[in-house]
Amino acid sequence: MTWIETFRTSLSAIGTHRLRSALTMLGILIGVAAVILTVGLGEGAQDKVKSQINALGTNLLVVSPGSTTTGGIRGGRGSSTTLTTEDAASLGSPVVAPDIARVAPVFSASETLLAGTTNWTTQVVGTTASWITVRARSLGEGRFITDADVQAGAAVVVLGPSTAEELFSSGGALGQTVMVNGVPSEVVGVLTSSGASDSAATTDDQAIVPITTAQERIIGGTNRNQLSSIYVEAKTSSSLSAAYQEINSTLLIRHGITTATAADFTITSQQSLVSTATSVDKTLTVLLAGIAAVSLLVGGIGVMNIMLVSVTERIREIGLRKALGATPRAIRRQFLSEASILGLSGGVLGVGIGVLGKFTLGHAINNPISLSPTATVGSLLVAIAIGVVFGVYPATRAARLAPIDALRSE
Repeated sequence: MTWIETFRTSLSAIGTHRLRSALTMLGILIGVAAVILTVGLGEGAQDKVKSQINALGTNLLVVSPGSTTTGGIRGGRGSSTTLTTEDAASLGSPVVAPDIARVAPVFSASETLLAGTTNWTTQVVGTTASWITVRARSLGEGRFITDADVQAGAAVVVLGPSTAEELFSSGGALGQTVMVNGVPSEVVGVLTSSGASDSAATTDDQAIVPITTAQERIIGGTNRNQLSSIYVEAKTSSSLSAAYQEINSTLLIRHGITTATAADFTITSQQSLVSTATSVDKTLTVLLAGIAAVSLLVGGIGVMNIMLVSVTERIREIGLRKALGATPRAIRRQFLSEASILGLSGGVLGVGIGVLGKFTLGHAINNPISLSPTATVGSLLVAIAIGVVFGVYPATRAARLAPIDALRSE
C-alpha cells in the first residue's frame, strides 16, 4: 500500500466517525490555542511594560534623592532634598561627564491650574529646555520652553495633552493664559501624547514651566535650590554604563560621601526597570504556558483512547487486510497515519483559533496579545507529535493481531 492510499484510507476512516473525530481534535485544538494565547498574553504584557519605560526617554538615567529619617522613621526614596541645581550643572559638564549627552533637572510639585472658571490639579514640572529631548517627547503645537525663558524666569507653560483637554475642552489652548498656582502664565506649547497607555495618565497630564519660574514664583519653598530629580541622557546605549559611573562618582564627591553604600541618592536605568518589571511577567507566562500544555497532554490521551476504540471496532477489517497480504508494518502505518491526521487537524484549527483570539480577545480585555512564532510553530509540532506518540500503542496493538483471531472476532 502506497502512502497516498494510506492517506486516503485514513481520511475515509476518520470521516466515518465525524463526531468522534471532531471531539478528539477539539481536545488538541483547545490545548494549542491555550498555549498560543497564554504565551501571547505574557509577551504582550512584557512589550507593554517596555513601551511604557521607553516612553520615559532614550538612553535615560534617572537620579533621585535619597530618603529621610524623622523620629526613627525612614521615608521612601525621594523624600530627602539631597539633589541641587549645582549637581545638575556638574553632570552637564563634558569635562566631568564626557559620556553624558544632556541633563534635565526637575523641580516639581502638585499644583492647581485655573483657566477662566475651569480648574485642574496636576503635576507642575519646572525644568530646562533639554527636558523635551531627554524625555523623548514632541510638540503637537507651539514651542517648548527655551534657555532664554529659564534665564528670565518667564511666566510661560507647556501643557500635556490631557491637561490641555481638561482646561480647554473646546481646544485652542495655545496662546491662552493659565493661572499656575496664582501665577498668570502664557501657554506657549502643547505636547503630543506619549503613547504609553496606562502610564500616559501621568506623562500626558502635566504642566512644564521654566525651572527658575517654578523655584522662585510657583512652587517656592524654603530651599529653592533643591531638585526633585535629575534626568540624564547618555550619548549612546553602549555608553549608558559609563554615564552611570560618572554620575555616581561625581555626586559622591560633591556630597562628600566616601563609601558608595552611604550614597544619599539613587540612580535608575532603563535596563534595570525593564528587567525588574518583566521578570514577573516572564514567570507568569511560563506558569500559564505550562498549565496550557497540560491541555495538550489531555488531548493526546484522547487521541490514544479514540484510536484504541477504533482498533477494537475494526478487528475484522484488520484480519481481512492481513489475510489478503497486508504486512504488520502497513497496518501500523495505517493507524499512525490516522492519529497524525487527527493531531495535525487539531493543531491547525488551534492555531487558527489562537490567531483569531489575538485580534478579538486583545480588544475585549484591553491588553495587547503578541503572536509568538515560536509558540505557534512549537505548539503545532507538538500537536503532530502527540498524534504520533499516542497513536503508537494502538497501531502496534492492531499490527500484532493474528489474522485468524481477527477474522473470527465478532
